[in-house]
Amino acid sequence: MNSVAAPTTKRKRPTASLEKTKARSGWLFVFPFLFGFLTIYMPIIFKSIYYSFNNFYPADSRFEFVGLAKYQEALFENLSFLDTLKSGLGQLILDIPAIVIFSLFIAVILNQKMLGRAAFRAIFFIPVILATGLIDDIDNKGNTFMDNVIEQEGIDSGSGSSASDIIGKADIALLFENMKIGGGMVDIVTGLVNDIYNIINRSGVQMLIFLSGLQNISPAIYESCSIDGATGWETFWKITFPMISPMILVNAVYTVIDSFTSSSNEVMSLVLNTYNEGSLTLSSAMAWMYFILVIIIIAVVAGILSAYTFYQRRD
Repeated sequence: MNSVAAPTTKRKRPTASLEKTKARSGWLFVFPFLFGFLTIYMPIIFKSIYYSFNNFYPADSRFEFVGLAKYQEALFENLSFLDTLKSGLGQLILDIPAIVIFSLFIAVILNQKMLGRAAFRAIFFIPVILATGLIDDIDNKGNTFMDNVIEQEGIDSGSGSSASDIIGKADIALLFENMKIGGGMVDIVTGLVNDIYNIINRSGVQMLIFLSGLQNISPAIYESCSIDGATGWETFWKITFPMISPMILVNAVYTVIDSFTSSSNEVMSLVLNTYNEGSLTLSSAMAWMYFILVIIIIAVVAGILSAYTFYQRRD
């Protein structure tokens, strides 16, 4: 009796899911950064930590372990470090809200349908391009030259402020004379108004991030609000602001990092000058204390804003 052979079934090769395929593609794109970070930056980071706990003798290129002595020197002996750190933090407290609010305000305006919208977007992003590389060095040298000319010529605005100030304290004090506002608020408003050029220069990236978030809001939501009779003010606070809150968190963290790592930052300049003066180990200790402080501030800002961040569910 002839037996009938059972039909052979061809086994299918297991195929990777779409998520795994995307994950592999992501690791492929990230690999050059990881390779460069592990082979170039990690050794530099470990050397910097090693330098901060040692004393360097350039005569025989010898290091001597001194523990936390360099950190104590930066905190208690080098008074300029703490003073510069305090002034930098005070300026940061004013700059972060000003930059985020200004960039959000401009992004909302540029998100409206109007003639020449692309040109206006490019105009507000031009300072970001001009503030990088060689152009930034030329601009800094030009500002230094103008500052020297003003100082040599003795130019003054007549109200105790420099010639580059837009308004002086006397102007703000006169404005707030009958409003019962203290002198501290006068200093804050004067500093923000006179720093408007710097605020605009540092708002380009944040403005683009806000624009991308605004364009992801469905127009149907705004149509529903207009049908229900909501005003523009109500629509902004009830719809736009909650849905743009994740971008506010991103821009706040970005602004903190950008402010702390800017070449014009006073603390960064102090660390660099300390290194150029030959204090390699002291500058490393300053840099690591500064780095830890930045991480703490970023964690605090992210923690506070995350509690009020709205994330839209996409089912």
